Amino acid sequence: MSDQEETPQPATIVTCAVARNLEEFELLIDELEREFGESWGGLEFGDVLGILNSAHAKDLHTAVIAINKQDESDLEAIEETVKEAKKAGLKVILVTDDLGPSALHRLIRGGADDFLPYPLPPNALHETLERLTETQAPAANSTTVETVEGPRPTAPKVGRRQGIIFPVYGLSGGVGASTFAVNLAWELQKNVENDDKTVCILDFDFQFGSVSTYLDVPKSETSYELLTNAANIDSDALLQSMHKFDRTLDVLSAPQDSLPLEFISPEEIAKIIDVASKNYDFIIIDLPTAIVSWTEVVLEKCQLFFGVLEMDMRSAQNTLRFMRALKADEMPYEKVQFILNRAPKATDLGGKSRVKRMADSLDVEFRWFLPDGGKQILNACDHGSPLASVAKKNPMRKEIHRISATLSELAREEV
Repeated sequence: MSDQEETPQPATIVTCAVARNLEEFELLIDELEREFGESWGGLEFGDVLGILNSAHAKDLHTAVIAINKQDESDLEAIEETVKEAKKAGLKVILVTDDLGPSALHRLIRGGADDFLPYPLPPNALHETLERLTETQAPAANSTTVETVEGPRPTAPKVGRRQGIIFPVYGLSGGVGASTFAVNLAWELQKNVENDDKTVCILDFDFQFGSVSTYLDVPKSETSYELLTNAANIDSDALLQSMHKFDRTLDVLSAPQDSLPLEFISPEEIAKIIDVASKNYDFIIIDLPTAIVSWTEVVLEKCQLFFGVLEMDMRSAQNTLRFMRALKADEMPYEKVQFILNRAPKATDLGGKSRVKRMADSLDVEFRWFLPDGGKQILNACDHGSPLASVAKKNPMRKEIHRISATLSELAREEV
């Protein structure tokens, strides 16, 4: 043969995966092969520093460090790996399996760019790599910061909004507060999407939150990871923890496992709300029925606070206790807007009379009345769909739509 066959050149290694035993992260290996093909390699912690300080590091741009609970005993070596990788100019992604929050916090402070829970959520590694690549691109293509004009194309308004905060609080269990919160968020999103405004809903019922059920979005470890590192939350961390409902409404679901309501501090709750308000125009917060140490923070930061109740004795008694607690602690109780769910029909004169007596005895004013939506409400919640999608003509849905139209005017007035 006159033409010699060319010897195939080995693939350039651009990503290294570092772990004590990478075989324990089988799903991560699959994701790396899908993302990089043969352009990645695995390393143990004992070998990685030598590679990072050699000529082999010149083509590397990412280090994926996989760690679990057993690695907490050797955290200093992992911290050193993170620092050396950053010194070599690499983006560092932590993949953590049952790692304690203090250890994760320490590694993030040590310079890691991002973290992902293991098992990996669908497409999470790809999205993280894409985002880190995009944030690096301006520096690689320009010699000075001034040559980069405008915000990042992937998120043109991240951190530039002034969100209006609407918490929803059920005065008793089962009064329909979460149903109202979910449908209000969806109706608001549909009302303001043509105005280039955004809406999110945050499920702060860390024990038995049902927002993810009512919107059929997954509960994942990303919520837990976000909450355990809430003191250092930024826009990227919050946006990555959100799930999309119908590609438009952002949802922060409750963690997979039931957690104590007090496991997060008032300062951390305030940080989450502040970051959310910089990234969304409307923030709906579904609160637990319990009053906790951070309830005051939510009340202080919100514009209106929706209290949902029914026309029964337990709701009446809880409303009295709730208002007494607010007034005793000199909290801004005037922000509370009471919403009566399963309210009597307009033709029910006896029911309207009972509503008036209840309002007078509680010394409150009912701002809105939600009619009984019947079995369609339960069916919509069980199917994980807003009422607008499955029961558009339901009387409760119509009233929530009217409420959302009123609230959306607030955003237009603030422009």
